Amino acid sequence: MSDTHTHPSRQNWTVVVFGFLALSLAFSSRAALGLIMPVWQTEFGWTSSYISSVGAAALVVMAIVAPFAGRLVDRRGSQFTLNLGMGLLGIGCAIVALMNSKLMFVIGFAGFSAVGFGIVATHVVATAVTRSFSENQGLATGIGTSGATGGQFLIVPLIAALLAFASWRWSFGALSLASLALIPCIRMSMRADEPAEEETGVSDVPSSMRQDFVMIVRQPAFHLLFWSFLICGFTTTGVIETHLLPFAAFCGFPPIPSATAYGLLSLVNLIGMIAAGWLTDRVNRPVLLASIYMLRALTFILLGSLPGTSIEMLFLFAVLFGAVDYSTVPVTASLVASHVGIKMMGLAMGLISAGHAIGGAMGAFAGGYLFTATQTYDLVWTGSVWLAVGAGVLALFLKIQPTSRAVA
Repeated sequence: MSDTHTHPSRQNWTVVVFGFLALSLAFSSRAALGLIMPVWQTEFGWTSSYISSVGAAALVVMAIVAPFAGRLVDRRGSQFTLNLGMGLLGIGCAIVALMNSKLMFVIGFAGFSAVGFGIVATHVVATAVTRSFSENQGLATGIGTSGATGGQFLIVPLIAALLAFASWRWSFGALSLASLALIPCIRMSMRADEPAEEETGVSDVPSSMRQDFVMIVRQPAFHLLFWSFLICGFTTTGVIETHLLPFAAFCGFPPIPSATAYGLLSLVNLIGMIAAGWLTDRVNRPVLLASIYMLRALTFILLGSLPGTSIEMLFLFAVLFGAVDYSTVPVTASLVASHVGIKMMGLAMGLISAGHAIGGAMGAFAGGYLFTATQTYDLVWTGSVWLAVGAGVLALFLKIQPTSRAVA
């Protein structure tokens, strides 16, 4: 058992609390782009295509940064990594708040903020929490990483309020101040954890990133988790986050009820992540992960039947899909810790998260391409059904292993 497991309970839950808050700020800052886009179109005369392309560039930067951020947790610990990410995010939001040109927007959002997004990410928080817990790892990971979706319920309405009563500059200014204010809180409240080698006692000589990378990719379990999580990205970030609201409009549902259904989906997401984390500590984890993917496949069958039905069916889909949307995160993190190894968990989770981002980009593109080509979403939803089933089958090939504390 690693020596982090002897830390007092208060310290462990502090990691969860600040992981939740950090993810809430990072994901809300990303969501602010869509919220403020119409204002920039009016004020600066920028096209939605230009603003969206900067957002897409930020996603590419995030995918590139993800493995390095994971490696940073392995080497420098969670306190240093989260503080670095919050600092970069704070600087990026400040630049956006003060911007008056396209170049400043690119530097602020697709530069500093994007690197911050890549560091303050679910895989970093999941690794930090797993390394700080000996029991209830899954539950703690589920709660900590749920900031990615649930925290936005607290922060995005505040951003919208500042936008309405002050200006968009105050919205990004507040995000910048909140991000920078979290740094001393994390520094004072979270103990600086030791690098992974010292925790595990495996080696006095640090291995290089290349050595760790080779060791990770040689493990069959990594590939099962990587490809299933890539499919996860395709079927969540890719097709649902990008195309659900356009599909609802295509079905003839009004904008406000559709947006409300999407908000409900995000709320159920939080509950689903915590529930999946709780189950991770108690049931067969490969079967749990496979079940989540199989249930997700069923929700896509429901989605395909939406045209011609009532708005209540959209709300039903939102509840069912929300339960199996981000719920793969705590289960996948636990499986990475036990099957790949806690010593290299940050780098492995970073690589897997990059796969998720690639899958998301593929899903967003494929959804738009197929709809343009066929004027219907039928192929998108049918393809997603079979991809989700495939991810479930991959999860079933994982061997049953003890949880990470036995490996560490």
